[in-house]
Amino acid sequence: MMKLIVQPGDSIAPLVKGINDAKKTIQILIFRFDRVEIENALVKAVSRGIDVRALIAYTNRGGERSLRALEMRLLAAGVTVARTDDDLVRYHGKMLIVDESELYLLAFNFTTLDIERSRSFAVITDDKDTVHEAVKLFHADSKRTPYTAGMDTFVVSPVNARERLAEFIKGAKTELLIYDPAVADPAIARLLGECCKAGVKVKVLGRLSRKVPGAEVNKLYIRLHTRMMVRDRADVFLGSQSLRTAELDARREVGLIFHEPKITARLIEVFEDDWKESSKGRAEGAEASAANPPVRKVAKRVAKTVTNDMPPIAPVLEVVVRELAGPQTEVNIDSEELEATVKDAVKTAIQEAVASAVKEATSRA
Repeated sequence: MMKLIVQPGDSIAPLVKGINDAKKTIQILIFRFDRVEIENALVKAVSRGIDVRALIAYTNRGGERSLRALEMRLLAAGVTVARTDDDLVRYHGKMLIVDESELYLLAFNFTTLDIERSRSFAVITDDKDTVHEAVKLFHADSKRTPYTAGMDTFVVSPVNARERLAEFIKGAKTELLIYDPAVADPAIARLLGECCKAGVKVKVLGRLSRKVPGAEVNKLYIRLHTRMMVRDRADVFLGSQSLRTAELDARREVGLIFHEPKITARLIEVFEDDWKESSKGRAEGAEASAANPPVRKVAKRVAKTVTNDMPPIAPVLEVVVRELAGPQTEVNIDSEELEATVKDAVKTAIQEAVASAVKEATSRA
């Protein structure tokens, strides 16, 4: 049996229910985390006598302090906590395993930004071989021992991801539908180009960092935080690894290849809806740009330059909060979400201000 979680929309209810239904064990792999409901469910599971084990990434960009604070809270609640090794650039996988019989394989983190404001997916499976392989990986990474892949459909970077995903792409006969924030690996880009030459229709929602002649690309109209491919409307890859060199060869990423007609049909439906909405937004943007190209280009350029040069926001906010609430107050901020929110707001404000100023200057002239 397999079930699909679609974000935004399904929120965290399936995850909390899975934790609440646990009878013996819970194993959770965490890269980013800010959902109090999930933390409370884990703590309550401990109080019910469930053996709860958390494997937490040794670092993430801008959020290490939050990870360490989470470790301390979970330890205090009775959760067995381990930290991933630092042998890889990043430990970026996301999994929840309940009673070693049900696997939640996620493309999204346990955060509000990913769950409520981003397109992402997860699958829940009780396939014994798949769950066994996930447990094996969890134990290996918890004990910092080598992991050896035991099945082709369980995709783990850097162990077997490049080989498995290359084979997945090469197997396409008619169509590849891809969600990916950054398709950038040279070898993968060449494979996609060969698919296009062979008549395969390649559509990417996200970004192609390398030119792939024949591929169609749309920037998703909402934040994108999933990695997913549908091949020939039959087979699916879903996981945490983008088609980038680092995520294939230098980071711990986890994904799954599967054939489930109902889930595939739902993923295709979501993709096609997203493609249509993104195409509409691009057309509207092109129309607005054509109507007033200099103003729009100047505004975008200024906004991008300013936000790229912005210093980190979270440390400043922590200082302000401590000054207001007192030095003993514990501040726990999701840096990724905060930076994204502030930068989006700044970009919008700058674009509006610049456009207004340019228009006013033009009218005076």
